[in-house]
Amino acid sequence: MTQHLVVPARPATSGEGESNAQRRTGWWREAVIYQVYPRSFADANGDGMGDLAGIRSRLPYLRDLGVDAVWLSPFYASPQADAGYDVSDYRRVDPMFGELADAAGLIEDAHALGLRVIFDLVPNHCSDQHEWFQQALREGPGSALRKRFHFRDGNGENGELPPNDWESIFGGPAWTRVTEPDGTPGQWYLHLFAPEQPDFDWEHPAVADEFRSILRFWLDLGVDGFRIDVAHGLVKAKGLPDLGVHDQLKLLGNDTMPFFDQDGVHEIYRSWRPILDEYPGERIFVAEAWTPTVDRTANYVRPDELHQAFNFQYLGTGWDAEKLREVVDLTLDAMRPVGAPATWVLSNHDVTRHTTRFANPATGATQIRTPGDRVLGLRRARAATVLMLALPGSAYVYQGEELGLPDVTDLPDEVRQDPSFHRAEGQDGFRDGCRVPIPWSGAEAPYGFGPVAGGPSWLPQPDSWAELSVEVQTGDPTSTLELYRSALAIRAAHPALGAGDSVEWLDAPAGALAFRRAHADGAFVCVANTGSSPVRVSVSSVPGRLLLTSGEEPVRTDSGEEIEIPADTTVWWSA
Repeated sequence: MTQHLVVPARPATSGEGESNAQRRTGWWREAVIYQVYPRSFADANGDGMGDLAGIRSRLPYLRDLGVDAVWLSPFYASPQADAGYDVSDYRRVDPMFGELADAAGLIEDAHALGLRVIFDLVPNHCSDQHEWFQQALREGPGSALRKRFHFRDGNGENGELPPNDWESIFGGPAWTRVTEPDGTPGQWYLHLFAPEQPDFDWEHPAVADEFRSILRFWLDLGVDGFRIDVAHGLVKAKGLPDLGVHDQLKLLGNDTMPFFDQDGVHEIYRSWRPILDEYPGERIFVAEAWTPTVDRTANYVRPDELHQAFNFQYLGTGWDAEKLREVVDLTLDAMRPVGAPATWVLSNHDVTRHTTRFANPATGATQIRTPGDRVLGLRRARAATVLMLALPGSAYVYQGEELGLPDVTDLPDEVRQDPSFHRAEGQDGFRDGCRVPIPWSGAEAPYGFGPVAGGPSWLPQPDSWAELSVEVQTGDPTSTLELYRSALAIRAAHPALGAGDSVEWLDAPAGALAFRRAHADGAFVCVANTGSSPVRVSVSSVPGRLLLTSGEEPVRTDSGEEIEIPADTTVWWSA
């Protein structure tokens, strides 16, 4: 049953709790947004699973970290076939995370601390336990409810073959055949992900009506916006044509697919935007849109559509100065004509943490199965973060990256819960490695994740994480946590950082990049050395005061004319 809680609509934040970014119009153009994966952030009741009450208890930590907003991955009612991305009731909190009052309280607490709150929305598919889908199964072929999904007769003499050759992102065919109420093999339904996640047919008006209602439900509760899961997948090509090739996953992000990035999705978002604009407080939409080019991504953030779109091209770029400069230019050039901010991200709940990606040889892959050189990986990750936070626009931080957490690459097979791990020929099923609960305090697992020492956690935490906890790193000027706190504080205070749509590139040695950002009240220079050896830059390129360095080695001035920057290090100056 859907949970109900009456909460009056109100501005997103008000009063003394507002941050500088929130008081300025267009807060989302420069916000640093922190992703919380609810299962793995904080467990208040000791059952080994993170929950909303746990998140509420840790909100002061996020305020002190210096972020502007918190994005929560799904906590809705779900059988958890795909960690909550299979939603059975979009207006109900799953009991493992709490109840609706906890969601309302979390929003209220966050606003009191000057934090905004963004919820995940999953409109491409639901759970196979959703009321609509269950009724569609019961009613059989021709049911009005089946028209809200992609039910089709099969190919072959007896309908024994899938309706087309589309493949699931999680492996195997993107179609599952149902058993009809009379016990006979029947129609097939489309699921671009797990069989437990049937795709909605957005051509049906009831689907559009339902999601407009869902938006209003959470906006009335006070949420500040939505991250739209699989924003590129809602509309499928007319007739559901065959793709004609196998190993389709390898084409994602490189080619236009008949089930992804169809032009019809933009009509949906243009219908959503007026709803958001009715509410006070500058509520926002954020698109998870995998597209072949940054220019295609820009289509999602035109002025009458969404506000932001994740920059997956940047996330997939290795620690290489030339390639980074290229993707920065491509991004800024694509976003400028539509008036949207660039976004920058290095890690999330679906990819290997960048501490581990950068610890391995660059391959372009976003999922890595080996730990690599962890010292090197952390050094590069720190430098990459400081570079990212210097770029114009909005930045995303994934929980635990501020602690320098690596991916857990040696989880036993029997504890893994990623559905794609258990299916052949799909995306690499190793996302559990970036979802291990984060360490807060103490010398043994669960390191303060739960209330009891030695208590459970839904994925096991490594013994080495005791030295990476929030408790251990707090106050240590060399720690990754204090680096993030310092960088975010400088970013919030310096007039040349945050929002913007361009950088002024400066001359830099091979393997390094340097840029300047100007403001009437002061300029800023960033230099990143992505090479394995120190580089020297002209003193005239970086006049002014040293603000921050990502490395523990000092930036040296060996003469009056040049400054030496250590390998894999990013440095900020205020000019």
